[in-house]
Amino acid sequence: MSTIKELWGRGETVLWQAGIENARLDAQVLCCFVMNIERSVLYAYPERVVSPEQERRYLTLIERRRRHEPVAYITGHKEFYGLDFCVDSRVLIPRPETELLVELALVSVNRRLNAGQMPIVADIGTGSGAIAVTIAVAEPRLPYVYACDISADALEVARANARRLHVEERMRFLQGDLVAPLPETVDLVLANLPYVGSDETTEMAEDVLAYEPHLALFSGPCGLGLLQQFCVDVQRSGTLNVAGEMILEIGYQQGEVVSQLIRELWPQASVVVRKDYAGIDRLVLVRL
Repeated sequence: MSTIKELWGRGETVLWQAGIENARLDAQVLCCFVMNIERSVLYAYPERVVSPEQERRYLTLIERRRRHEPVAYITGHKEFYGLDFCVDSRVLIPRPETELLVELALVSVNRRLNAGQMPIVADIGTGSGAIAVTIAVAEPRLPYVYACDISADALEVARANARRLHVEERMRFLQGDLVAPLPETVDLVLANLPYVGSDETTEMAEDVLAYEPHLALFSGPCGLGLLQQFCVDVQRSGTLNVAGEMILEIGYQQGEVVSQLIRELWPQASVVVRKDYAGIDRLVLVRL
């Protein structure tokens, strides 16, 4: 029988030979998942013996990762903003850079709450619910948060996450296209919509292109189709209240184009492009 160290060492070798970028980390994460232990145990007790069943299961998961299936889909879990979200192939895997959107949204929410207001918040294209559910968890003073998505499958995942994180009663899940399902005007609208262009496929990692839902990734040849439609819909529908705000996640080359569109739709609005921690344009903040 193998020890923990021998097992994840075998897994690392398989993944390294397959060209997996984070072979060691992925091998360790999958070993911890199979054995239901923390990563620290790998180093504290490397000689612990692994059962034959655990070894068989681990090698099966390593084979899935060797074929570039994302670790989050293999384990069914992804950490986001310190919370554990369930994910599967029905939804996009939450990215660390989207945590910045949540941080800025919470600044706006807290400012309004501390001023005696009760802001209405809507997350459009909620996917796994990472943004909307995180905000509900982080700010219990909010009576409810809207989470909209065109995909019924995605909304099932989002509901499950809300249930697991004990905020289901404070969530309002709505199926439909962009802001159309919203039953009222809102103070803060958040959107991490598909913004990858169909002509960018050659630049994408195999993990993403082969496994993550294309409905949640692509939006026209240059990736701007849904973002442009979203901004027009918000303006025409009057979705935002007076002094309302929007925070949009964007692609690395889209800051100028999206900002110009917003200024044409709302000439008096304040529009700021924010970079992520890698120095890449990531968010557009809009204040009416």
